[in-house]
Amino acid sequence: MGFPSPFYKWRPHPWHGLDVGPNPPSVVNAYIELTPFDRVKYELDKKTGYLQVDRPNRTSSFCPTLYGFIPKTYCGSRVRSLMPGAKTGDHDPLDICVISERPINVAEVILKARIVGGLPMLDNEEADDKIIAVLVSDAMWERVEDVSELPEVMVNRLRHYFSTYKMLTPGDPKVAIDSVYGREHAEQVVQAALADYSEEFGE
Repeated sequence: MGFPSPFYKWRPHPWHGLDVGPNPPSVVNAYIELTPFDRVKYELDKKTGYLQVDRPNRTSSFCPTLYGFIPKTYCGSRVRSLMPGAKTGDHDPLDICVISERPINVAEVILKARIVGGLPMLDNEEADDKIIAVLVSDAMWERVEDVSELPEVMVNRLRHYFSTYKMLTPGDPKVAIDSVYGREHAEQVVQAALADYSEEFGE
């Protein structure tokens, strides 16, 4: 029978084939790899664009938000320049944590997220920022404009998760997370990651 439209001939690669979002760097698309219900860490297979199992969670903590990345971003030299102490970017798409009132318990979904801040994470001397955002049109969080307006306990849970998720892997390098930054700096990081992507992949 064939395909009804050329748009259905293949699945777009989540990193390279999806649009960055409706209004970057303020409102972006997020491709979700993990939910707060996952006891296994999944991550994107860069070659195929499918999720692969990285490892079961080694600690009892869960990622407290939806977690994934912003399409068509790359953590290279420009992202590195915004992270004190970093020698390089981590050469991955830019990570994003998305807060939602209602539970979303399936991964591999695309959603619109509004940037409100971020955590500056240094992993083995690599810039590995965790952008913090809220789900667009979420009635609970729609008035939040900056990470400073979020409950402190929510930000602390994110910091704790990323500070400890490698604790039971003694051979892995330790991570360091500095003070949370606000929306303005987070948008600068997104812009830097978009420019790094354009330079790295020629788009």
